[in-house]
Amino acid sequence: MRALIAEDEFLNRKVLSAFLAPLFEVDVAVTGKEAVDAFRLAHDEARPYDIIFMDIMMPEMDGIEALTAIRAAEREGRIKPQAKVLMVTAVDDPKTVIRSFHDGEASGYIVKPFHKGRLFEELKKLGFLTE
Repeated sequence: MRALIAEDEFLNRKVLSAFLAPLFEVDVAVTGKEAVDAFRLAHDEARPYDIIFMDIMMPEMDGIEALTAIRAAEREGRIKPQAKVLMVTAVDDPKTVIRSFHDGEASGYIVKPFHKGRLFEELKKLGFLTE
């Protein structure tokens, strides 16, 4: 299985990568634009991501904009199934949560700092873990 981490903070990328490495082949993007480019490249190579961890506040293009672009690319390319996308953010704001689900069609939402147990709960809900 493949995962993309879109996160501009180095320490958050390292922690999330360490949690996910036993379960996924992990790639990293530092900006929203890089995340969209990585998503498209993965599909062009016929090696799509099973899950994307998308930070909301990033340079160049924020996570909701990036997710909206990814969902548009999925519709245009008739890509099924859609990638699972967990929004990862320090912003615990109901308005942002609603935008993530409504505008971006997010699969889930995790507030930083994230803990391995909470992360694995979300992965279980999305069908990536069975225990």
